[in-house]
Amino acid sequence: MKEQLIKVLNANATTLTMSQIIMNFAIALVIGLVIYISYRTSHTRVVYSARFNVSLLMLTLITTLIMSVIGNNVALSLGMVGALSIVRFRTAVKDPRDTAYIFWCISIGICCGVAEYRVAVAGSAVIFVLLVVMGLVQDNNRYLLVVRGNREQEKNIFDAVANYYDGKAAVRVNNSTSETTEIIFELSQSIINKVAKQEESISDRLYRIDGVKSVNVVMQNDEMR
Repeated sequence: MKEQLIKVLNANATTLTMSQIIMNFAIALVIGLVIYISYRTSHTRVVYSARFNVSLLMLTLITTLIMSVIGNNVALSLGMVGALSIVRFRTAVKDPRDTAYIFWCISIGICCGVAEYRVAVAGSAVIFVLLVVMGLVQDNNRYLLVVRGNREQEKNIFDAVANYYDGKAAVRVNNSTSETTEIIFELSQSIINKVAKQEESISDRLYRIDGVKSVNVVMQNDEMR
């Protein structure tokens, strides 16, 4: 029974020729470079990581290597799944799009490892166009205006902020003691762009109010809420 099971598991096992192995890695390398260019193009801001981009290229080749070893060998594939299941990744993904690139690299490695070149090329062409176009979409950044001062000047602070931002600054937090107050306003990117043309800044206007101690503008993103 044991010998029959082994024969069934190894029935479809095939050995790749050297030319086919070289072809698998060549196609994987070309498509990996396309992924590299796509990631570099769609991450033009400070979130771009050159080391992560190189890791994407290497991930494509490594996945191709694994699939070339496994091939159609069911027994080897089961053993490989067990071996790779012990790997745990603890690196935080800063940009949600990075996850899409990781899965893209793994998928290309799998396709090239089993010599499905047409699927790899066609799929990469569609994904490349989509990710480059979607990479032009900018984040809807939000800004926090934090004002600290004497509590007796709360009304003047509210009036100054409302006049400066045409009433579009939303109050999110209003902390106060018997003597001091801290008010946090939320501002959108469009509001910030609109008031950027004004000669007077919000800080200059608020500091003209007696009792205002500090004015801070902080960008709110996915890592800081």
